[in-house]
Formats: sequence, C-alpha cells, structure tokens
Amino acid sequence: MSDSVPGAGIPAEAVVAEPDAPADSVYEPEHGPAAPAPLGVPRTPTGNADVDAWLERLTDADHLATDGHVEVYEDVHRGLRDTLTSLDARPGPAAPAAAPAPAP
Repeated sequence: MSDSVPGAGIPAEAVVAEPDAPADSVYEPEHGPAAPAPLGVPRTPTGNADVDAWLERLTDADHLATDGHVEVYEDVHRGLRDTLTSLDARPGPAAPAAAPAPAP
C-alpha cells in the first residue's frame, strides 16, 4: 500500500477531510480547499527567446481553476505556431539547386 494519494503526489498524512465537506472531498492545508496548485514542472530553455516566452506563459495556468486552462493553452499554442511559422518565413541563403536527375 502506498503512503500517498494516487496520482496526486501528496503524502497521505498531508491530506485531511475539510471540516464540513463531503467525506470524499479532500483539503490540502498548503493550498486550501479546491485552490489551484502549481504543478512545478521544470521548463528547459530552448535557446529561442520567443519560444521560451510562450512556454513561460504556461505558468499562468498554475493559478487558474481547471476551466481556465484552455484559454492559456490555446493562446500558447497559437503563439508557438506563429513563432515557429515565422522561423520558416525568415529570409536566408538560397537553397542549393537540385541536381538534374540522370537520364534513363
């Protein structure tokens, strides 16, 4: 048997029932009842400032209820897509011409 709540990463002794809550609800003393809690997922810098800024925007979801995550995720997805698309559109050296195919 495990000492933690399955999937929550919270030690069982830290999870207690809220005084007037239904028996199946939990209260996390550190965050309060039903309060959003940061996931603490580390982000490794990509080396591209624009991409890193969009990934950092994901931390905004840490302080929102679950129903607010979609807006942040869609915004980040749109920003990453636009940023990555702009990388393809940047002028650069011309691609080498393809060699003609050998005659059969």
